[in-house]
Amino acid sequence: MDGQTKRRYDAYLKNYSIGKVLGIGSFSKVRVAVHTITGQKVAIKILNRKKIKNLGMEETVKREMKILRIFMHLWHPHIIRLYEIIETPSEICVVMEYVKNGELFDYIVEKGRVDENQARRFFQQIISGVECCHKNMVSHRDLKPENLLLDLKYNVKLADFGLSNIMRDGHFLRTSCGSPNYAAPEVIANKLYAGPEVDVWGCGIILYALLCGFLPFDDENISNLYKKIKGGIYTLPNHLSVGAKDIIPRMLIVDPMKRISISEICRHPWFRAFLPRYLALSQIDSIHKIRKIDKDCLLEVVNMGFHRDQLVESLMNKMQNQGTVAYYLLLDNRCHSPGAYLEAEFTETKKQHGASVSSTSHMPTRYMDQQGVGVIKYSLGLKFRAFPRDIIMKVLKVLQDLNIGWKKIGDYNMKCRWFPFHQRTLINVNVNIGTEMNAVENDPHAKSSPVVKFELQLYKTTDERYLLDIQKLTGPHVLFLDLCADLITKLHP
Repeated sequence: MDGQTKRRYDAYLKNYSIGKVLGIGSFSKVRVAVHTITGQKVAIKILNRKKIKNLGMEETVKREMKILRIFMHLWHPHIIRLYEIIETPSEICVVMEYVKNGELFDYIVEKGRVDENQARRFFQQIISGVECCHKNMVSHRDLKPENLLLDLKYNVKLADFGLSNIMRDGHFLRTSCGSPNYAAPEVIANKLYAGPEVDVWGCGIILYALLCGFLPFDDENISNLYKKIKGGIYTLPNHLSVGAKDIIPRMLIVDPMKRISISEICRHPWFRAFLPRYLALSQIDSIHKIRKIDKDCLLEVVNMGFHRDQLVESLMNKMQNQGTVAYYLLLDNRCHSPGAYLEAEFTETKKQHGASVSSTSHMPTRYMDQQGVGVIKYSLGLKFRAFPRDIIMKVLKVLQDLNIGWKKIGDYNMKCRWFPFHQRTLINVNVNIGTEMNAVENDPHAKSSPVVKFELQLYKTTDERYLLDIQKLTGPHVLFLDLCADLITKLHP
């Protein structure tokens, strides 16, 4: 970076320490930076106005800025987070979330074809983000692995809304955009389209690439490539599971009127297999509208010298200023994983709730195993009206009483293991699962004894209650139901 460029950045990016270049586009550069007030890393996309004008891209960039401002106040775990847009006479600076592990494209190139469970995990996150875009009337139109970024924990973030557009009821789009290999038949044929069906096609190409390690439609000759796309000519490798072989062709149907929709994808058995609890919630795309102000983050920002009442007013009115940028950077650093997406909702108010179980329900769910064969996994739901930490403490006490080993994988999430033979042992199971396994290996009766593995997840429901979801992973159904009966008895006051 030359001295003149550094002085220019220092003038209008005074709250950021600018670092190395992460990527270069036709009229933009992306640089890593550190927000000097909070010390958090960000990525800054710097667009050159002169180059934009020379390329005749003014309207495209204007539309992108409009869409980015929609997402500025929309927090979704699988859409890149935007913090602020700083405009100067010569440049437009878009400050966004820094995502460490690069593009999904590079991940696929490195790994080759991805394990089906991992591919499904990526795909579930992608669909969740795309569904949120559509519900906010945005069609991405350029979905491809290069525009999907991976964070520190290899969770997907939808990015690059440069070719996106606003959808309006009764209005259709015609623009032919996106990469040829990922473009839908109606797009390359220059036909009218609404938007969501084009994104579904792109998701189908991405899932195929994840599971196969190569693209379904590929040819060095662009004319031949278009013929394959328009004719829907591709093959499904034999190694794909029955479920994968069913869902991919539904997304890659040439006729957009017959193509599966996002909502239908979300109901497909292959998609729903091992679906994380936070993605199963129907309100995931609207939690941003009811998200409470985090008191700890608020206090931290106030201690930096910002006025509390002004900061609260800015947050409530969705205003962009130094205080709100600092607040959201700190908040997102605390809630850096999708699990924390719901954990952030566990704001303990001063209002006292009664610690009672309000309802119980058994919820059998059909999943698909790796071969696409239907299997049944059971879940148990318990609703509480109490402080979340009190609920977790009570749950841990019950697990200890029942000689169940556990391993915390989050503040409100844990994996558990229960050996029925423990009922006749003296093992103190407030130890972790690793210690428990040592005891099992030394017991000759334990090796042949059945084991029940299950997962506990506490999350907030829309009626200001907390649901303790208990999902069986492996083990005999009858033993799991017996265990559930014991849990209900001991958790119920």
